[in-house]
Amino acid sequence: MNSDTEQETNTAMSPTIPLLTPYKLGNFSLSHRVVLAPLTRQRSYNNVPQPHAILYYSQRTTKGGLLITEATGVSDTAQGYPDTPGIWTKEQVEAWKPIVDAVHAKGGIFFCQIWHVGRVSNSGFQPNGQAPISSTDKPLTPQLRSNGIDIAEFTPPRRLRTDEIPQIVHDFRMAARNALNAGFDGVEIHGAHGYLIDQFMKDKVNDRTDQYGGSLENRCRFALEVVEAVANEIGADKLGIRLSPFADYMESGDSNPKALGLYMAESLNKLGILYCHMVEPRMKTAWEKSDCPNSLVPMRKAFKGSFIAAGGYNNEDGNKAVEENRADLVAFGRFFLANPDLPRRFELNAPLEKYIRETFYISDPVLGYTDYPFLEATA
Repeated sequence: MNSDTEQETNTAMSPTIPLLTPYKLGNFSLSHRVVLAPLTRQRSYNNVPQPHAILYYSQRTTKGGLLITEATGVSDTAQGYPDTPGIWTKEQVEAWKPIVDAVHAKGGIFFCQIWHVGRVSNSGFQPNGQAPISSTDKPLTPQLRSNGIDIAEFTPPRRLRTDEIPQIVHDFRMAARNALNAGFDGVEIHGAHGYLIDQFMKDKVNDRTDQYGGSLENRCRFALEVVEAVANEIGADKLGIRLSPFADYMESGDSNPKALGLYMAESLNKLGILYCHMVEPRMKTAWEKSDCPNSLVPMRKAFKGSFIAAGGYNNEDGNKAVEENRADLVAFGRFFLANPDLPRRFELNAPLEKYIRETFYISDPVLGYTDYPFLEATA
C-alpha cells in the first residue's frame, strides 16, 4: 500500500478512537488526548535531574503529545522523598534543559509539575534538619511506603506563620520562571494528594485561625495566591493545576469535597488558566480504585478551560470519558510507564505490558525506568 492511501485510511479510521483525535489546548496543537501523567520516579540523584531521564521522557514522547514531568520541588524545604528533582537551583535548571530538548526534538509538549510536599517529609530531607512546614502542626502517622515493606516516618511539622506564606508563594513563582528558563512549555501546580497546597485546602488538616483557615474561601486562599502569582509570572495560558478534592492521601481529606472542587473550579475561571487536571474520586488512596457515586462531571462543567481527568483509566474508560465529554484529555500513569508507546498501542488495540510495582520507586537508572519494551516494528 503506498503511503498516500495509507495516510487516507489512517485519517478515515482515527476519528473512531476518541483518545486519538486532535485537540487544541490553548496555543498548543495536540495530535491526540493521551497525556503522560506526572509520576514520581526517584531517579534524580541529589535532587538533580539525570541524563537517563532524557531517554525516559523521549521514549514516551509523540509528535503533538502532552507530557507532564514528575513532581519537581520548588525550594530546599519542598522535598520529602529520596532523589526527587528540583528546579530551584541553577544546576537543576541546566540539568533539565537536555531533557526538555529531547522531548521537543520529537515534537512533544512538555509541562513541568512543581510541588511542595509540606508535612509529608521528615527532618532528614530538610535544610539544617529543621521541621517540615505545613498549614498545621498536626503530625502525620507513619505510613507504609509504596514498596509495601518500609515505613515512612514523618517529623511533626511546624505551622507556617501568616507572614511566612508570601515567601512560599514566591518560591512557586520562581520555580515556574525557572521551568520556562529550562525550556518547558508550561507548568502544572501540584495541588493534590495531601501535599502542601492540599494541606491548606482540606478541612481535616487545616486547623488555622488566620485568613488561611476556617472557611472554604480562606482554606483555598493559599492555592489561589500560588496560581495567581505563577500566572502573573509566566502567563495563565501556560499554566495548569492538579487537584484531588475527593482523595484522602496522606490523611488529607475534606468533609465536603464536591463544594471544594466546585469552589476551586469557579475561582480558577477568574484567573483564566489553561487547564484543570483532576483525579477521579474512585482513587481514594494510591492503590485502591473503588466504585463510587461521586464524579468529576460537576467540576468539568464548572471549569471553563481544558479539563484533564486522571485516576485508574484504561483505554476503554478513557475513550468513553472523551466521547461523553467528561474530559478533554486523559492522563495515564502506570500504563504509560510500562508502555512507552501507549498511544500507538491504543491505536492498534495492542495488548499492554504489565507494570512492575516493585520497580516504581527504586533508584536504578534503567530497571523499571527505560527498559519497558516497545511494540515490535511491524513489517
